[in-house]
This record gives sequence, C-alpha cells and structure tokens, in this order.
Amino acid sequence: MADVKYKRILLKISGEALAGENKVGIDDNVVNKITSKIKEVADMGVEVGVVVGGGNFWRGRSSEHMDRITADHMGMLATLMNALALSDSLEHLGAVTRVLSAVEVRQMAEPYIRKRAMRHLEKGRIVIFACGTGNPYFSTDTGAALRATEIGADIFMKATMVDGVYDKDPNKYSDAVRYEKVTHDEVLSSNLKVMDATAAALCRDNHTKIYVFSLEDPENIVRVVKGENIGTLVE
Repeated sequence: MADVKYKRILLKISGEALAGENKVGIDDNVVNKITSKIKEVADMGVEVGVVVGGGNFWRGRSSEHMDRITADHMGMLATLMNALALSDSLEHLGAVTRVLSAVEVRQMAEPYIRKRAMRHLEKGRIVIFACGTGNPYFSTDTGAALRATEIGADIFMKATMVDGVYDKDPNKYSDAVRYEKVTHDEVLSSNLKVMDATAAALCRDNHTKIYVFSLEDPENIVRVVKGENIGTLVE
C-alpha cells in the first residue's frame, strides 16, 4: 500500500458537484476529474465507499402541495442516477465498481447488504451507495454517516465547496476563521453547519471521524487520504 493515512474511507459527494457550472444535470468533464482521483486513491490500496447526493436533479419538493415522502423518494432516485454515472465513469477508467441501493432496483443495482458491501471493499471494488438510508425524512448526509459507521470507515470524507469548517460563513464574512480540528459536540452545540444534526449526532455516538474539505480541486481527495492538512477534522 502507498503512504496513506486511511485504509478505508467513505467519501460523500454532493449531487451539485457533478453538475459543474451548469448547476443541473451532469457535466462529464467534472465527473471524470472526480472519478480519476477516486480511482487513484483506490489504486493506492485504499478501500473506497462513495455516497453521492441528488441535488443536481432533485431537491426538496416541486411545490408546497407535494407530499414530503413522495419528494424524498424522488430524491433517492436522483442519487441512484448519480451513482450509476459515477460507476460508469469509473469503469471506463478501468476500475471495478458496485452500486448498492437502499431501495430495491435489481435491474440497475445490487440491494444494500452490509456484509456484501464489506466483501466488495475487501476485494478492492469501489462501492457506491445509492438511495440514502432508503427512508424518507433522512438526508444524504445521514445516509453517508450511517454507511461510514456500518462499514467501519477510518474517516468520513465530506467533500464540499468550502475548504473546511468555519466559525461563521466565509462567503459573507472576510474575517471568518477555519478550524483545523473540532469535536462532534462543538459541531452540534455551536451549529457549525458541517451537516445536519442527525448525521452529526450519529457520527458522534459511534466515534466516526469526519474530514471536511473542498472538492473545488478533485486532487484534494488524494491529499486528504495522504493525511495533508487542507480542511477540518471533526473527532
């Protein structure tokens, strides 16, 4: 194995990140840049699990009259589309992938079974988890936190468009300060906007470390795995 800090990771990517400047849909160039770095990490001997959101296709409800459960189900399907896109891009690069879905869609993905996921990881396959937890009312962050805990990931890598956790919004305040390290309790008590409270509490209760970093440069995926200090560690 190459000189890496983490042997098994869970990488969370937002759906919006796959859209690039288009803001909606999928930008092939952006996807390929991201997947090339995911494959690079896997080629270093790291076991890689990925959770991707669906915000580039669907977010919230189309109207205030739409049933919340229906809207959440549609969001789950959006994550499946993104998972299949990532899988396809990775396979074109020569990687071996498996898409595991929390919602049964046997013609397109394997049903999520924890032991099956673990076996795929042990065999060096990149596992892409789709459809969140399979339940409405839970965010993709919560699904990612759950999968990170279930597979025993050494780190839950949350890729965002901001380079870490700040004491206040860096897009609004020029004097915002980035933390190098914070605790789970600080994230929750100070409402630091790392992720929703359910996901943060799940990580805290199961001692799952989180690393928040920017995906603006996909090379950062490799940097985090190597242990470079480019974001914020939550532990």
